[in-house]
Amino acid sequence: MLDKYIPKDIEEKNYKIWLDKNYFYADVNSDKPSFSIVIPPPNVTGSLHMGHALNNTLQDILSRYKRAKGFNVLWLPGCDHAGIATQNVVERELKKEGKKKEDLGREKFLERVWAWKEKYGSTIMHQLKRLGSSLDWSRERFTMDEGLSNAVKEVFIRLYNEGLIYRGNYIINWCPRCLTAISDIEVIHKEIKGNLYYIKYPFADNPEKFIEVATTRPETMLGDTAVAVNPDDERYKNIKEGTLLILPETGRKIPIIKDKYVDMKFGTGAVKITPAHDPNDFEIGRNHNLEIINVMDKNATMNENAGLNSKYKGLDRFTARKQIVEELKKQNLLTKIEEHKHAVGHCYRCDTIVEPYVSTQWFVKIKPLARPAIQVVKDGGVKFIPQMWEKIYYDWMENIKDWCISRQLWWGHRIPAYYCQDCGEINVAKEKPVSCKKCQSKNLKQDEDVLDTWFSSWLWPFATFYWPNPKRDLNYFYPTSVLVTASEILFFWVARMIMAGLEFTGNIPFSNVLIHGTVRDEKGTKMSKSLGNIIDPLEIIDKFGADALRFSLMFLASTGADVYLSDEKFLVGRNFANKIWNATRFIMNKLKDNDIKIEEDKVDITDEIDLWIIDSLNRTIEAVTVSLDSYRISEATKNIYDFFWHNFCDWYIEIAKLYLGSEKLKVLILCLINSLKLLHPFMPFITEKIYQDIKSYVTFLKDESISISLWPKKIVITADSDKFNFVEDLISSIEEIRNIKSDLGISATEKVKIFLNATENIRERFNYHKDWFMRLGGIREIDFVDNLEKVIISKNYFSLNIDFEHFDRDRLVKLLEKKLVNLRTLYEKVFNKLNNKEFLNNAPQEIVEREREKERYLSFQCKRLEKIKDVFK
Repeated sequence: MLDKYIPKDIEEKNYKIWLDKNYFYADVNSDKPSFSIVIPPPNVTGSLHMGHALNNTLQDILSRYKRAKGFNVLWLPGCDHAGIATQNVVERELKKEGKKKEDLGREKFLERVWAWKEKYGSTIMHQLKRLGSSLDWSRERFTMDEGLSNAVKEVFIRLYNEGLIYRGNYIINWCPRCLTAISDIEVIHKEIKGNLYYIKYPFADNPEKFIEVATTRPETMLGDTAVAVNPDDERYKNIKEGTLLILPETGRKIPIIKDKYVDMKFGTGAVKITPAHDPNDFEIGRNHNLEIINVMDKNATMNENAGLNSKYKGLDRFTARKQIVEELKKQNLLTKIEEHKHAVGHCYRCDTIVEPYVSTQWFVKIKPLARPAIQVVKDGGVKFIPQMWEKIYYDWMENIKDWCISRQLWWGHRIPAYYCQDCGEINVAKEKPVSCKKCQSKNLKQDEDVLDTWFSSWLWPFATFYWPNPKRDLNYFYPTSVLVTASEILFFWVARMIMAGLEFTGNIPFSNVLIHGTVRDEKGTKMSKSLGNIIDPLEIIDKFGADALRFSLMFLASTGADVYLSDEKFLVGRNFANKIWNATRFIMNKLKDNDIKIEEDKVDITDEIDLWIIDSLNRTIEAVTVSLDSYRISEATKNIYDFFWHNFCDWYIEIAKLYLGSEKLKVLILCLINSLKLLHPFMPFITEKIYQDIKSYVTFLKDESISISLWPKKIVITADSDKFNFVEDLISSIEEIRNIKSDLGISATEKVKIFLNATENIRERFNYHKDWFMRLGGIREIDFVDNLEKVIISKNYFSLNIDFEHFDRDRLVKLLEKKLVNLRTLYEKVFNKLNNKEFLNNAPQEIVEREREKERYLSFQCKRLEKIKDVFK
């Protein structure tokens, strides 16, 4: 083996071998039980970011683990066509050429998009290979491939025929930049500092009198068709409903209406009603039969309805706001302006402030689909991990609104609706009908809009298995086993997939939903390009290797919690990879030096140290298996880390160096091989490399690759727990002696004398281990005594004290007291923070838990140092 592990020398080479050997291929004709995952399809425009790295590492670990457990695993790859994002990318390219999509026309523009997709659209798929993702690439799908397109049309037609898809003129969310409708859950609400403008609305019969209205958006007042007050508001009891007001800047007369919707505590208790520009006002307008006046164009500039004689036509909405405010001031109609924080909707794609906009769109009646999707979670058919997400799921599903599914784009699944130009009939069909079903006219025109991108991706778990065509794939791999996803798309995607799966297949799309946290920087800020705080996973792979990236992410990613990253955090994985490499080199060199080949995967052992490490390995195998089966990936990572680094390397290898014979080498090999198998799902590249290198010395390894070897089983040993526990006491005593020396400022290299109290039988057992105990513990002499006046370390089998007679005891006590003062100060700070309600209510859960862990640690350390101090009394 090479002296150093160099990831770039082996990663690409190993991945190519795995692909050439078809190790990731899922055979639909297999008699094995199936385990399937469909990848959350990344955007075709995307490139690998740290969120992808986290998400796909989790999926790969589960896939590799289940293969090792004997399942026929399918991890299905694919991309989403990303309607708005992809169209924006290609339009930007055209802009560089001085062109717009309209210059090309729809067909030529779509040809251009497909060409872009073929050239650049597979970037992220190639990058997933660098991560080590064991996807079955033979089954790669795209949300606009022929099969998915057919499924989309099938679903649209079924829902339309059932009356669950309809076309109507309603208020929707409109992005003035992307120039398309977006659904409620595609709107990101952000709190911004704005203003509350108090405007006078004069009475038509007496302009000297007025009602004062408070609004955050003066520009939309030009579209007001009423002012509303609460019928229970004493301030307006004497005003009759229907009383007319003059709308400033327009001269129009609008009525006063009374509605329980009005919040009497907001502003003056009188609110402007603008049905065309506010969703709540739209509903009030329908209830009171109010006129709908749209004062903006699709690009959020004011239109011909904006002001008297189209006064503000052509102005940007925010420019118009400023001018309207100035005009109101001049006319003495603006009472005051107050600073006001409020939540404002932004487009999730481009971050532009969205406009509520009345237009004709296609919608899905979603409540009938939501009801069974709620019940299936309540019945335990679909489980959320962590379980806390269930409540959030219920809250959203039980208050769900109809889904606006039409988008004013060219790239996407075009709506399969054809309008008769003669009688106006809507003809819904997969292909253009020969004639109108109502009047038999051949003059038909297809709807110009496309479907929301999520309308294809909600079919992903079953459409990727060729639904609605009856193929074995669907029966064998569906429902899928688990979905691994981020919380941000719980409603965009997860909830909708559950609805679609139940509606179109009669079955759930997946049994478990593993929701991971968000990747943030070390300060807790979500990573984004605009903030400049992203960490590029490909740069980390280049620097430290894919295994280091993967292991570090899993080590840090507690189930469901956000992940806080900095470049230094990846040293955990890098250092661990080096530890694995160096431990392997030591073992292989010993095999080579002694010309030993290990031919059997079993050993007969009686030595307590050997029994202890095998028992520790067995407990690790069990713990990792249980953790992975219950999707506690980070916990499994830490179990392996603790065993390999501490028990195996720090202790067993160091002890074995004193007694290195063939039996010890066999134990070393067994521990190493089983550790590699446990580690393979997490660190596939280094484990494959070591597995191949070690096969020349370990002849019982028959599998040509570790990626197809079976999960390790416990090694059968015949010994009672007394033997393991005794060694555990010896090791933990050494750790405590080291810590005490450190606490007292005694050099690690300075050897100490100890007094040890134990029974005669334990003394004999102790003497068997005396050499390694003294060497690793930094002990120069052991004095066995029948009793101890002071005990600094107490164990199940013995107790001991350290001889401090040769040290300056006063100096040691002063040092201890100083450390105790510092620890208590730190403890009080943490304690006070955890008793601060503002901190508990506002800090992220991850930060709060970190502080609680700090409190527990500091409390333990204070008690430990107090106990040491007592020895000097």
